[in-house]
Amino acid sequence: MPPKPKKFICTFCRNDVKHIDYKDSKLLSRFVTYYRSIQSRFHTGVCLKHQKQLASAIKRARNMALIAAVRYEK
Repeated sequence: MPPKPKKFICTFCRNDVKHIDYKDSKLLSRFVTYYRSIQSRFHTGVCLKHQKQLASAIKRARNMALIAAVRYEK
């Protein structure tokens, strides 16, 4: 019998995070791709509740210009 795949545990649930702050740009940049799109739950390993909070925090940070909305080429 093949071994069972490991069940992922959300990084925010593991650290008992209640709220994702939009001002923490270093944390939010971990969940954004090279072209500044929000990564999916499959790639980040985040639960549904925290993925929704993460998406709204990233959108809020983009609106406040704390993180870049698009990547600029020179």
